[in-house]
Amino acid sequence: MKAIKLTAVLLYYDGVQVFEGRDAIGGHYVGVGIGPGISTNRYMVTGAAPERLRQFRGGRLDLRTLLLEAPEGEWFITVDKKGGDSPLYLEPQPNPVAECDCLPGPNFILEDGPEGLVDDLALQHARERGNVIFEFSVEPPESVAHRIRMTTLGNILIRVQTVVKRAYESAARDLPERTRSNLATTDGHLMDVVVPAAPGSFRVLLEAVKPPNMFGSGELARGLQRLDEVFASAAEPDTVRETLKPYQGPLAGSFIQLLQFLVANQTGLYYSWADPLAMASQHSGVSEATARELAETLADFNSRRDASITLTGQLYRVNHQSGRWGLLTEKGKKFGKVAANGPNMDGLQVGNRYSFLCSEVELAGRESPELYVEHIL
Repeated sequence: MKAIKLTAVLLYYDGVQVFEGRDAIGGHYVGVGIGPGISTNRYMVTGAAPERLRQFRGGRLDLRTLLLEAPEGEWFITVDKKGGDSPLYLEPQPNPVAECDCLPGPNFILEDGPEGLVDDLALQHARERGNVIFEFSVEPPESVAHRIRMTTLGNILIRVQTVVKRAYESAARDLPERTRSNLATTDGHLMDVVVPAAPGSFRVLLEAVKPPNMFGSGELARGLQRLDEVFASAAEPDTVRETLKPYQGPLAGSFIQLLQFLVANQTGLYYSWADPLAMASQHSGVSEATARELAETLADFNSRRDASITLTGQLYRVNHQSGRWGLLTEKGKKFGKVAANGPNMDGLQVGNRYSFLCSEVELAGRESPELYVEHIL
């Protein structure tokens, strides 16, 4: 009798409802709970083409269509009696899958993405290495052949590190001033690649450069907790513009850039992370379909920090027509423009010192925020 191993839980509700499995030679399968109640251990199972399974995981193919595309209409029944890593034995059914009365209704889309892989690599490696571990997976089209473009991998690593950095900086701003000043370094957000790719979807493990303290807590964890909050705000695309407001500034901008990159590369992104003393890993992410919806919703989203900043320095350039200006400050050259209904720059002279009260506006698609002078002090 043919047997498969459960490799990923795609939907969980009072028990595993939809799962992905593999056989001994790498064949792909999808299983769906068939009752009688919500909590079930009895499933209908069909084979699935890797690319179509990827599309289902990304929210671009409905479950009924995936099942009806079973090779030669073949389907099976399996009962998960033991759970865990025990093999699932498939009992062939005589009638074609199209005649099965267990099929789900039309238009069932996996909008929120998979619940997670059976193994918990983040927690496993966090305990083994005594450090904070961040694990993520992506599924661009080429991943069905267990590969990924070098440019895609390089760019996703840069964007993941950037959004984690912005989350770390955002979380640090909420700390008391004394705590912020006592941080030993400013590299608490940095991560190293420790495993280039793990089995399954194209998965990458990252490890904190700075190890945690004696209590198992690391600076990176603070930033990852803030990252969880940002991804949670994206759970409802209809209200994301409002819920993203607390993270205005570079964090929201880097999150939008990550979404745009995922859309351009036809993939979602799912992640988990854990520190060495955690009981379970934290996880979140977006499907390809959700990333696309969010990117469209936030295409013209400019995130503005609540707090303004004051810049003092020597004016070394000013354009009275465009409102563009440049100040030479103690921290280097700062550039910007006049805000709408901002001050008149006509009386300013190059070479004189001024103090500008500015707001920072993070524009989607830009690496650094734009400075807008609101008042000349």
